[in-house]
Amino acid sequence: MTYFGAQSRVTQKDDTLDNFDNLGLAPQLLQNLPAMGLLKPTPIQAQGIPHIVAGRDLLGLAQTGTGKTAAFGLPMLTRILAHGKRPAPKTVRALILAPTRELATQISDNLTAYAAGAPVRIFRVVGGASINVQSERLARGVDVLIATPGRLLDLLDRRALTLEETKFLVLDEADQMLDIGFIHALRKIARLIPADRQTMLFSATMPKLMEELAASYLNNPVKVQVAPPGKAVEKIEQGVHFTTQGEKATLLAEYLAKHPKELALVFNRTKHGSDKLTKLLTAWGFNVTAIHGNKSQGQRERALASFRAGEIEVLVATDVAARGLDIPQVAHVYNFDLPNVPENYVHRIGRTARAGRDGKAVAFCAPLEMGDLRAIEKAMKSDIPVVGGTPHVNTGEPGRKPGQKPSGARPQGRPNLSKPNANKPAGGKPQGQKSHGQKSGAKADGGNARPARRPSRRPRREQAA
Repeated sequence: MTYFGAQSRVTQKDDTLDNFDNLGLAPQLLQNLPAMGLLKPTPIQAQGIPHIVAGRDLLGLAQTGTGKTAAFGLPMLTRILAHGKRPAPKTVRALILAPTRELATQISDNLTAYAAGAPVRIFRVVGGASINVQSERLARGVDVLIATPGRLLDLLDRRALTLEETKFLVLDEADQMLDIGFIHALRKIARLIPADRQTMLFSATMPKLMEELAASYLNNPVKVQVAPPGKAVEKIEQGVHFTTQGEKATLLAEYLAKHPKELALVFNRTKHGSDKLTKLLTAWGFNVTAIHGNKSQGQRERALASFRAGEIEVLVATDVAARGLDIPQVAHVYNFDLPNVPENYVHRIGRTARAGRDGKAVAFCAPLEMGDLRAIEKAMKSDIPVVGGTPHVNTGEPGRKPGQKPSGARPQGRPNLSKPNANKPAGGKPQGQKSHGQKSGAKADGGNARPARRPSRRPRREQAA
């Protein structure tokens, strides 16, 4: 394959493409868009859809939340409907690969809504669900298969499907698939798909390995870039609050208490840290749950459904939720731990300010995270405004005056951290808390939970989410 042999880079939107009716989409799909709130194409949709309808390979560089699913889903479904024929048993006409179960589920839900009433079979396969049930569904053949790479390879090993007749391939959030180690799986899958196919690759960033992947997957592609890689969504009000690692939980509680009944997404580096923070916030009276790689598929789906419905107001997550999660009601994103990979910051905060809404994102920065903060600001080519605390110098403590407490009001209706036995939960210590002097977690203060300072050492890199 050739890479950008006849590159066409589109950077400005054509006014004639300001309406979905002018993009060459199938009427069966167009009639479903108004009910989904899709009235006017986003830049990635207006610029990308005509090329995909025309059969061109496409490299889409766009940050999360820009409407990429419709950008590749609508024109691909249009081409499948034009073909007309039903897929043969065990065959897949179009394959969409996604890095996480959550993103695969979201893509499947969106495509199913786009194609409502049309004769198209859409199916999703991810880990954590019955592989036997998935094999039975695939036996009939599907038009569009949305899959995570690991589960797809399992099904291929079982000979539950074949990719010999696959004519469309989509790699969504391809940079994250590389980040979490799917490069070998992607290469193996690519060898099983005919070279005579249409490929669409979407990524928010373009590292060197991504260039190599694009070169091997794409044939003379059109390149559509609607925002510089690493640029944060403009409607997000960002801020960084300098604090210590041990004070983060209390600080988070203060922020959450200021915005009751508003959905908040909290990012933690590790699975264990997410569970510990969830228990602590629950003990303090917040309505909170967690999702990460150690949760079963059913647990993750139930947690997201409750969060989406507003039954749960705070969702604590590892980066498993950073890509593709589309819950427009999320008003706040808190980076409890800064990400090790700078680009992941943009993906995290992109979970708010969706569907035309505004959103706020606050990053908590401990002394040992100053390097991560500088890397994030370098990747974004802009500084994050300081909203609290004093920037740390090297790896020292924040530059507060002696005895000065962190800014912010004490959370209303939560444990009064200054008075012993106030709001003490029944049964003694809050669930998940450890006594003073224990190695990690929060200390007990007369039954009141307060996070203990962790040893001054650099946090380990997150386990796979």
